[in-house]
Amino acid sequence: MVDEQRFVEYLQHFGLTRQEAVLYQKLLLHGKQTGYELSKETGISRSNVYGALSVLAEKGAAYVMEGSPKKYIPVKLEEFCENCICRMKEEKDWMIANLPGEKIVEEGYITIEGEANIRDKVKNLLRSAEERVYISCTAELLELFSGDIRELAEKKRKVVIITDADVSFTGCMIYISEEKGRQIGIIADSKFVLSGEYGEGSMNTCLYSGQKNFVMLFKTALANEIKLITLSKGEQ
Repeated sequence: MVDEQRFVEYLQHFGLTRQEAVLYQKLLLHGKQTGYELSKETGISRSNVYGALSVLAEKGAAYVMEGSPKKYIPVKLEEFCENCICRMKEEKDWMIANLPGEKIVEEGYITIEGEANIRDKVKNLLRSAEERVYISCTAELLELFSGDIRELAEKKRKVVIITDADVSFTGCMIYISEEKGRQIGIIADSKFVLSGEYGEGSMNTCLYSGQKNFVMLFKTALANEIKLITLSKGEQ
């Protein structure tokens, strides 16, 4: 069964308003329809429906079938999404090429809040790592980033994982620790650190920094944790 609310929310990420997303979803589900039919089905006024359908056609989500009355048919979902992604990539490349003198400040301490924002930052750190990554979190949270971790291993990057249960990542060094709760910590290339609390039901607040002293401090803490894990295994 389709989660309509999530479906509409995701369509909004592709540049549609909520009203346009609702209409596009209905077209995808039921095929070609008139503005009158869509208005009756959704409860949106006919004037708003016709305006939104016109914009849907402009945005590449629907085609107009001429006739009396006009009918609208949806562009395939995969095609619409791919077109949006390609267009956004082209626009991103243009902005990067045409933004002179961008100043990136990495020496300060930045607070990142919100589950989605933290997840995106973690993924960006993993994807941009050129040499090595240290990651400390629960096995459950680790699964959220499994694809990026495996890709790093395939690229022969050094990946060190400290987690609280057995996991399988070929080409990675894995250390099993005590329960980690919702704490997460990442060091990328010995240049950037992200540390804090992340996950469903947590506060979802992390500190991110490229400050050298903080990076070294966090790196030492992880090295000490690995040493303790190794020593405890030797004693067993």
